[in-house]
Amino acid sequence: DPKSKVSSHYLIKKNGEIINLVPDLYEAWHAGVSSWKHFKSLNKNSIGIEITNPGHQHGYIRFSKKQISSLQKLLNILVKRYKIKKKYILGHSDISPGRKKDPGEKFPWEMLAKNKLSFWHNLDQKKIQKFREKNLITRIEEASFLKNLYKIGYNDVKKFKTQKNIKYLTLAFQRRFRQSLVNGKIDKECLLISKNLLQQ
Repeated sequence: DPKSKVSSHYLIKKNGEIINLVPDLYEAWHAGVSSWKHFKSLNKNSIGIEITNPGHQHGYIRFSKKQISSLQKLLNILVKRYKIKKKYILGHSDISPGRKKDPGEKFPWEMLAKNKLSFWHNLDQKKIQKFREKNLITRIEEASFLKNLYKIGYNDVKKFKTQKNIKYLTLAFQRRFRQSLVNGKIDKECLLISKNLLQQ
């Protein structure tokens, strides 16, 4: 329905059923105002997958095992068909940090990375937890963190100059790479993760 101004190529229902809504080579309206690396308006340069979930405003829940199993099967097909690199398998919050929260901190990015369907850091999460929260960083370290995010692909970094917008960006980063604590505060754990991602 053009009036809804939203669509995606695929929808994965709670029972794992995959519905192909829009042909891959057509543009779907799932990303909106967005960017990643040198790409602008990701609708034109991506295949959108939506996974049934109430979302953060309506009782966000874990994705079902059937949904994730179906997602992996679909990703494997798309990656092979279009030769998609794992660094380009992204969440909506990655490409539009100020507007979108999905797929959120309950999405299994780390597990997908182990199956070569995403990217993740290789730090020991138990060891780096001591660098979180209380270990807030200096202005110089904050600048380094934001620079790292820009190199990773968060192309909105240059626009995120106010503290409010930096918080949006940090929340997006944490939902993706530090899911056990999503608080919008840049601490040394976040900085360590960002440095490690650049070494991958």
